[in-house]
Amino acid sequence: MESAPTENTLMGGRVKLLQPRRGYRIAVDAVLLAAAVDARPGESVLDLGAGVGAVGLCIGARVPGCGITGIELQPALAALAERNAVLNDAADRVRTLVHDLADSLPPELSPFDHVVTNPPYLAAAVADPSPDRSKALATVESSANLARWLTVATGALKPAGTLLLIHRSDRLEEIVGTLAPLGWGDITVKRLPPAARVLVRARPASELRRRDAAPLVLHRPGGGYTDEAEAILRHGQPLAF
Repeated sequence: MESAPTENTLMGGRVKLLQPRRGYRIAVDAVLLAAAVDARPGESVLDLGAGVGAVGLCIGARVPGCGITGIELQPALAALAERNAVLNDAADRVRTLVHDLADSLPPELSPFDHVVTNPPYLAAAVADPSPDRSKALATVESSANLARWLTVATGALKPAGTLLLIHRSDRLEEIVGTLAPLGWGDITVKRLPPAARVLVRARPASELRRRDAAPLVLHRPGGGYTDEAEAILRHGQPLAF
């Protein structure tokens, strides 16, 4: 029998989160990704690889009027995501579906204003996966590789929609090289030093237009978060590109 999940909080307590005691645990990446979404009340957001629903719930806490759909491969995590929506009084606008991104998205899903995703960081060919199956699926590509994730993500967007993802900086060129041929070549990159992570925002463009936004420095030299990072992670402020 699996042990009971832990209850944690994000954004200074604004989001309550049940998550497994063992396996993949939510990190600051989820809050940063959610903060980078420029959603407005009435708009729709799709979260690919939703896990226990952290990204969607953080978006919902900051933009109460938007609707959020999560797609998650693991039924146990999707069930926790549904419980988390209830725990945060958001079940009327946050839902999670069990689905493998190796397959086409369910046809009943309408195009979205925004797609957010935190794909597995490690390619299967070079990874040493965790013996914990849940953690391995969250961190190592399995049935759907990075190119597949990005293809599904852009295919789920409205013609003027926006894709936001967070990933390892050493895979940035792979991301750009995949998005531009798909017609999503208006790309802005925001680095997150000292972490080896990047936020990437993509919008429609027939030709590659790439720019670097000012980086978001996460930590002070002596330790602790910078004021800008603290405002995002603890106080729910948006992350501006």
